[in-house]
Amino acid sequence: MINLKRDSKGELKKTEGIRTRASSIYKPGQPSSFKISRSKFSDYLTCERCFYLDRVKGLASPGMPGWSLNVAVDDLLKKEFDYYREKKEPHPIFIEYNLNFIPYEHPNIDKWRNSLSGGISYHDKETNLILTGGVDDIWYDLDNKQLVVLDYKAQSSTKPVNTYTYLNSIYHQGYKMQLDFYVYILRKMGFDVSDIGYFLVCNGNKNKDGFHGKLEFDTHLVEYNVQTDWISNKISEMKELLDSETVPDRNPCCENCAYIEAANTMK
Repeated sequence: MINLKRDSKGELKKTEGIRTRASSIYKPGQPSSFKISRSKFSDYLTCERCFYLDRVKGLASPGMPGWSLNVAVDDLLKKEFDYYREKKEPHPIFIEYNLNFIPYEHPNIDKWRNSLSGGISYHDKETNLILTGGVDDIWYDLDNKQLVVLDYKAQSSTKPVNTYTYLNSIYHQGYKMQLDFYVYILRKMGFDVSDIGYFLVCNGNKNKDGFHGKLEFDTHLVEYNVQTDWISNKISEMKELLDSETVPDRNPCCENCAYIEAANTMK
C-alpha cells in the first residue's frame, strides 16, 4: 500500500521518513528511562533489525489506515461490559460459559484501556525500560479472587471458532504474546492475575442471505493458558540490542527488510 502523509486537517504534509520526537528515539547507553509499548515489543520479537532502525535510528515506518470496523466492535464491547460493570453483575457470556466472573471495577480502568493515556505500565529497574500497553478489558474471577485479562478480536471466517484451531493458527501467535505481556505488566504492578486469559472472538457471519444494513457476529470465548516466564529474558535481550552500536543483520523473512534492500539496489 502506498500512503501519503496528511496533517490533522487532511492536508498533504511533507515527510522525511525520520522520527522527530526525541522521546521516541533511544540513544545507546542513555541514563534516562525509555518507554517500550506492547506493539514495539512485538516488533522486536518479529524483526530485530526493523525494531532497531525504528527505535534507535529513528526510521519511521509508513503509516497504515486504522481498522475502523474492528475499533467500532471494541468500543461497543467496552460500553456493553461497562453496563454490567456499573451494575456489578455478570455479563451473559459469563453465564453461557459457566464462569463466575464480573467485569473488574477499578478507578483506573479507563486509563488502562487506553494506550494513548498511558495504559498499564511497569518500570523495569534492571533495564530502565518502562513497559506499557492498553488492555481491552479486565474481568474478576469471584471464585479465585484474581484478575482475568482478555482481548477482543473481530474477524470474519467461515471456519468454526474453537480453542485448538484458534490458538494454533500461525496468524494468532502474536495474540498470545499480547496477553502474556499484559499479564506480566499487571503482575509487576502488584495484582494477582489468573494464569488463564481469554480472547473474546466476534466472528462476522457471512452465511446470511444478504447484508440488509447490518453485519451480525457470533461471539466465542477462547481460553488461553498464559505464559510469562519467557518475557524477562527477552526484555533484557531487547535492552542489549538498544544499547548496541551495530545495526542487526536483516531478517531473511521480513518483507520490510527485503523492500528496503531491494530499493537500495535500484539507485
